Amino acid sequence: MGNIATLQSLIAGRWHGTEAQTPLHSALNNELIFHTHAEKIDFDEAVTYARKTGVKQLMQLDFQKRAQRLKALALYMMERKEELYEISHLTGATRPDSWVDVEGGIGTLFAYASMGGRELPSSNVLHEGPAIALGKRGGFAGTHILVPRGGLAVHINAFNFPIWGMLEKFAPSFLAAMPCIVKPATATSYLTHATVKLMMESGLLPEGALQLVIGSTGDLLDRLGGFDAVTFTGSADTAAKLKANQNLIRQSVPFTAEADSLNCAILAPDVTPDDPEFDLFVKEVAREMTGKAGQKCTAIRRVIVPEQHVDAVGQRLRERLAKITVGNPKMEGVRMGALASMDQHRDVSERVEMLARGNEVLFSARDGFNPVGEGCANGAFFAPTLLLCRNASVNEAVHDIEAFGPVSTLMTYRDIDEALDLAARGKGSLVTTLVTKDPAIAAHAVPVAAASHGRVHILERESAVDSTGHGSPLPQLKHGGPGRAGGGEELGGIRAVKHFLQRAAVQGSPTMLGAVTGEYVRGGAVKETDIHPFRRWFEDLEVGHSLLTHRRTVSEADIVNFGGVSGDYFYMHFDEIAAKDTQFGKRIAHGYFVLSAAAGLFVSPAPGPVLANYGLDNLRFVAPVAIGDTIRARLTCKRKVDRNRTDEQGRGQGVVAWDVQVTNQHDELVASYDILTLVQKRG
Repeated sequence: MGNIATLQSLIAGRWHGTEAQTPLHSALNNELIFHTHAEKIDFDEAVTYARKTGVKQLMQLDFQKRAQRLKALALYMMERKEELYEISHLTGATRPDSWVDVEGGIGTLFAYASMGGRELPSSNVLHEGPAIALGKRGGFAGTHILVPRGGLAVHINAFNFPIWGMLEKFAPSFLAAMPCIVKPATATSYLTHATVKLMMESGLLPEGALQLVIGSTGDLLDRLGGFDAVTFTGSADTAAKLKANQNLIRQSVPFTAEADSLNCAILAPDVTPDDPEFDLFVKEVAREMTGKAGQKCTAIRRVIVPEQHVDAVGQRLRERLAKITVGNPKMEGVRMGALASMDQHRDVSERVEMLARGNEVLFSARDGFNPVGEGCANGAFFAPTLLLCRNASVNEAVHDIEAFGPVSTLMTYRDIDEALDLAARGKGSLVTTLVTKDPAIAAHAVPVAAASHGRVHILERESAVDSTGHGSPLPQLKHGGPGRAGGGEELGGIRAVKHFLQRAAVQGSPTMLGAVTGEYVRGGAVKETDIHPFRRWFEDLEVGHSLLTHRRTVSEADIVNFGGVSGDYFYMHFDEIAAKDTQFGKRIAHGYFVLSAAAGLFVSPAPGPVLANYGLDNLRFVAPVAIGDTIRARLTCKRKVDRNRTDEQGRGQGVVAWDVQVTNQHDELVASYDILTLVQKRG
């Protein structure tokens, strides 16, 4: 490769390091490709820069604007993804493997940008309501808010997903206005380095939002405080050591671990070799064994099958594994690449040797293993290896030892409860797959399995059409697991953002709570003017702008006509005799008539800034409305979110939520809900 490049750290806005230190080798042929740098990092400078510059710059943007930056960054990186693919193959990854890392990582940015745009406010205060009345006279209430912590996040990542592993943590912490110091695993840090270079070249990241550590973290953890956070992905042993850092303990620094675990797949007893589910099971196991050369924290390590089907499963797995071509990922037909390094190869070899003691080897290197491609004889290639344990209830090794490569162990059970017991013997796992065609088995097994697994994937012929598979964490769902798996949570939609925010309870009058949260709180002061709220442009509309409508008396004709239009002839609305025997004692109006009548009371019918109504939230019919009752509505601007969007005509618009309270002639609440609208900007 000529001159060997030295990877640099990005510290305090500067690229740092020129003197070569640790050599990094290609997983494909062990050729020297990069060095880490020898210069020590001033972590006091890094931490100070994150706190003084990064936090300040991020806080100049609100949740919505940070979501927009994430989307723009994802678009920028997607246009340049081939640069990352070109480097990714050096880690031993095939194109499909790299797709998970490269486009999966960029897709996570897109996902968080979208979720943030939908669910977060155009401010830096996230209201976690509703407010709760704390006094009998309505003057004292309480609620919760989430705000940026004012600290930094240290993300320590594993070698197997150098891009996705960083971006799935970066995205939610960026939304939460937490600057990141990223520390990738050294073996594949060159791919993370290339990704951070792209991110910085985009010009989209506020100053101080991201720093990169190549090599050791030195005394970084000793410099953190209680407003900071640490996340870790890697081995359970390393997680335990980091978590025991005395400064982290003393300062109560939040520490989230996602550790390797002995995940399993269970073939339920209702599935036979003649069922489609049987083939789905075999295919899923083989895919998880060979995808990323088995180097996934979610990979299936334990294959739990009924004892009467173990030989059939073993045979079909051997047949499928025998068809997997291993070698240089750039060669046509190659479906499995190398382990990430020769160190990893040695580690997996040692662990397979331990697992094989007292067990049968059904498939291994002896079955024609011959990696294809020039120089591959020197690479970190490892044969898919399938073991069989016929006494898993007493064999502790298969539940304790993980070979982090293309290695799985078949084990047998007699009934579903024994299978679930074997699954739990992993002492906490990230994910399990249950393959069954019987809903009753799923209903029994899943709650049991959920106690010891972070995610339960049910696979059968119906879900297989769209299933993303056993080993694919998704941005919308939690990723993590109890016990050995680390006990932490990542991803999970906006939940992940909330992990990096500080939750506080706030008490006060509804008016004061409304001022703090940026949302109207019922019972708080409203602003009534001569201008109908629907006549105000988005910029002119204020939270609390309100309209109390005129009244309308509900007649029998209203009920009859609504029934005719809607086709709803439910007896409570039309049968006087039957209605007398109910808790209401009389006929009542349709709930949706009350909803429609309220809209007729508060809607301003002429063209105006309100462009569209796209939904209702929190609808409740609180009390019945009878013939002769008189209703009115109060419409109040509850929340504004400026998503900085424009319509097809280029007109700016924002989202407004309106609080609606419908009351009767006794001022009793009969219906309550929020209306969501798009409102045009004056400009």
